[in-house]
Amino acid sequence: MKRRVLLTAFLPASAWATEPFDRGSWAALETTASRKPTIVHFWSLTCAPCMAELPHWPDLARRLPGIEVVLVNTDPPEQAETIARAARRAGLGALPQFGFADRFAARLRWEVDPDWQGELPRTDLLGRDGTRRHILGSIDRAMLQSWAKEQGR
Repeated sequence: MKRRVLLTAFLPASAWATEPFDRGSWAALETTASRKPTIVHFWSLTCAPCMAELPHWPDLARRLPGIEVVLVNTDPPEQAETIARAARRAGLGALPQFGFADRFAARLRWEVDPDWQGELPRTDLLGRDGTRRHILGSIDRAMLQSWAKEQGR
């Protein structure tokens, strides 16, 4: 799995649909971030703040050139069709998208952060220098732009 995630990180986002986020996916995203600062946003269909801000991510990504923006849905894999519809309605087609591929979501959350209990929305900022910040709750655009400047963008 690691190899596939690393390869898809270099494809145009429109060339592929949602990829599985499973064991090893987080490590692969951290590796990608060592080359290009990365924002990883976790969301769910059942999270009202997530759904409210979801349509804003494509515009935000355009305003942060040089920063990789990746969206990860945390709903069970059985909801793939509903997730895909929500992503299309939000206009996410051009952004790299992953979906939890394991019904044992706690295992995947643990790989991201052993202290993460599943609170959403959650956004992780992965700096090229290995620094990492996580934000629980809705995103502040000015804070993201400030972080992007810190990353040299």
